[in-house]
Amino acid sequence: MKPVPDAVEIAPNTHWIGALDPSLREFDIILKTANGTTYNAYCVRGTQGVAIIDTVKASHAEEFFRRLEQVARYDEISTIVLNHLEPDHTGALPELMRRAPQAKLYISAKAQLMLKALVKNTELDYAVVETGDSVDLGGRTLRFFSTPFLHWPDTQCTLVEELGVLFSGDVFGCHFCDTRLFNDKVGDFRFSFEYYYQHIMRPFREYVLDALALLEPLSLTVIAPAHGPILRDAPKSYMQRYRQLASPLLHNEIGSNHKSLLVFYISSYGNTAQMAHAVAEGAETVTGVRVSLYDLQAMGNLPFVDLIEEADGIAFGSPTINGDAVKPVWDLLSSLAVIKVSEKLGAAFGSYGWSGEAINMIEDRLRGLKLRVPLKGVRARLIPTEGELEKCRDLGKQLAEHLTGTVERRVISLSELLAQE
Repeated sequence: MKPVPDAVEIAPNTHWIGALDPSLREFDIILKTANGTTYNAYCVRGTQGVAIIDTVKASHAEEFFRRLEQVARYDEISTIVLNHLEPDHTGALPELMRRAPQAKLYISAKAQLMLKALVKNTELDYAVVETGDSVDLGGRTLRFFSTPFLHWPDTQCTLVEELGVLFSGDVFGCHFCDTRLFNDKVGDFRFSFEYYYQHIMRPFREYVLDALALLEPLSLTVIAPAHGPILRDAPKSYMQRYRQLASPLLHNEIGSNHKSLLVFYISSYGNTAQMAHAVAEGAETVTGVRVSLYDLQAMGNLPFVDLIEEADGIAFGSPTINGDAVKPVWDLLSSLAVIKVSEKLGAAFGSYGWSGEAINMIEDRLRGLKLRVPLKGVRARLIPTEGELEKCRDLGKQLAEHLTGTVERRVISLSELLAQE
């Protein structure tokens, strides 16, 4: 493998001036990084000025400034673009502003409060830009595109129009460090690319699709992300892969006019399993709902997380053991942080021997994840009676009716509410 490079030209008068962090093995607590990462920053030269696109993590600022000085003088810098203000992209910003005080910052509207927190200067010279705004460097036009929540509210992308080079921020990036820099030169980084999407972009897939609608029509020669390889070979193929990853597949099978309800359960002696089957039976009586039943004891979480991402409703069945729901249920619930589940429908049920706390605990967690939990869960002591199984069928039926919008509205008296306490 090549030694650590100097500034690298990625297009005419356009250079990578970032930093390498090959020994990093964990990023932001939630991501493992078997190959380390890069903090990509770029320099674009026009006839009337020089632009710096993002900076690097503070601990790697020396690398950044060394490479910057190879391609530009500080007094030439007229423009600093911050596509995203997370510290790994702005750590060198205060020092850069000290060295190039004449430079004007360009940020998104939602980045303003964070900028003032990063740079303790009340006289900052910055401009807020939106989709379609531009900066003329002289023969090089920077065009801005707002791409919020990818993966912070402040994110944007910047295009050099004349070159077709898109500085994409975190989008289309990954944590993969290789001194060869370009996607057609580095090692196989497909796992890192998709792992990054799953853990960083997946919770915001509707915003991914919005961004793709904005960026796919562009004529591109290079996608230059904030982390990982620079995509100069078939750059649009990485957009296509994002679209595949972000596009829902279930509606291709059941139709957009149907709803999906998933019933998960784990059962020590078969009692909660009986209840799960009754919930599914009740839901299946409602037209327009596809019901699926899964035993959590059989598989790991990942395939279930994929299913939940596209489902409309989720019901969890768990016995109560030692005053708690069982571990496989909690493991699956904790895995839902990587997808968007807010506004989905949730419910809980289960058998118990002594106290039966699991149902309320699951319901609280579902509410904490911002699911709607409109129905009180069903509990059964040990072996469920036929009456309790009928309550489970009714729970499933009402869940399905809520999903389809066919639930019967009724007025509840104060005495009924008090009786439920």
